[in-house]
Amino acid sequence: MKTRNPDLALRARQLFEQLIIWRRDFHRHPERSFQEKRTSETVAAELRKLPLYDVEEKVGGYGVVAAISHGEGPVIGLRADMDALPIQETTSHSFSSLYPGVMHACGHDAHMAVLLGAARLLHEDAVQGNFNGTVKLIFQPAEECCDSAGETGAVKMLQTGRLDDVQRLVALHMCPWRKTGEVQWHDGPSMANNDEFSIVIHGSGGHAGYPQHVNDPIWIASSLLGALYSLNGRRMDPLDIGTLSIGKIEAGEAGNIIPDRLLIKGTIRSYKESVRNKLVEDLKQTVTLVTALGGSYDLSVQRGEPALVNDPEVNRAVRKAASGFKLIEEPFGMGSEDFSYYTKTIPGAMFFLGCGLKEEKSLHQSDFDLDEQALPFGVQVLLGSAYELLERGG
Repeated sequence: MKTRNPDLALRARQLFEQLIIWRRDFHRHPERSFQEKRTSETVAAELRKLPLYDVEEKVGGYGVVAAISHGEGPVIGLRADMDALPIQETTSHSFSSLYPGVMHACGHDAHMAVLLGAARLLHEDAVQGNFNGTVKLIFQPAEECCDSAGETGAVKMLQTGRLDDVQRLVALHMCPWRKTGEVQWHDGPSMANNDEFSIVIHGSGGHAGYPQHVNDPIWIASSLLGALYSLNGRRMDPLDIGTLSIGKIEAGEAGNIIPDRLLIKGTIRSYKESVRNKLVEDLKQTVTLVTALGGSYDLSVQRGEPALVNDPEVNRAVRKAASGFKLIEEPFGMGSEDFSYYTKTIPGAMFFLGCGLKEEKSLHQSDFDLDEQALPFGVQVLLGSAYELLERGG
């Protein structure tokens, strides 16, 4: 059966006011990873207004999965993440965060609004018999961070088995460096592996006036830092993509006391698994410099999200759904996304949806904002991708 979705663009535009209501409600009530109780309850309540959905809550934590079917056909998944960030919002909107120190600064409020909009149109089409197959809507908790076991929300939802029958999967991400009406896509590796490391350098502290009697961990670190940064340019093939960055250095309590320990924390990011493994091994070798300089150290490396690998066939459906927009082929950069856990086992793709304002507001910043005019476009491309995949048989 050929999927019929008459004038999806018009129908998505007609949802504009409701999309804003949803997005702003989520924005006012942000919840951090693994704490998305109100958010998930709100999502489930909206979905239960549409009687053809089979709605399941508390999937892998606060996850929500809603399935809708008509006739025989493939099972397609559409995913949106739900969690917010530990950031104090500095915007002056009427819908700014009501919760101190928590903010939707990565567009997850918009992702949920878009997927709820797709849910409403999908329900209308199921009533009319306009498609054959099943669509599972996946509202995922905890994309931004992992728990004590190193697992994000994607891992926990996959572990439940509720997504085992999904044959193809699509997600979107709001993109403030692209204009509204632009869609960025890329086949293959598109976002980075992300591993975190921590180095504690142990020396012996003492009086700052008598450095000859101590083993200064700050001095040791000054030599180590240069060696670590050189891994980016001197130990890696220039044609490969990878980077080691240091985001935190912590030592001491007073200017006249040499401390006895120093903490370094950073990340290693790459596209290829071989580069990922090499950078970790180079890190382990380089940190032995601490011993040569008279100190000792503790090194820990926590493997994070794998690289996001977009499936070319799924992307073909995305591009067809977005054919009325300006398409830009380019990797998404060295950020990471736990959507990558899904695409290790389910052919899937993420696209970036342009939502930039005249004055660009960057992701993960306290004044982040987006052009809400992009929301109907997200509905159109996300749901259109699902319909393309249903029509192709997966």
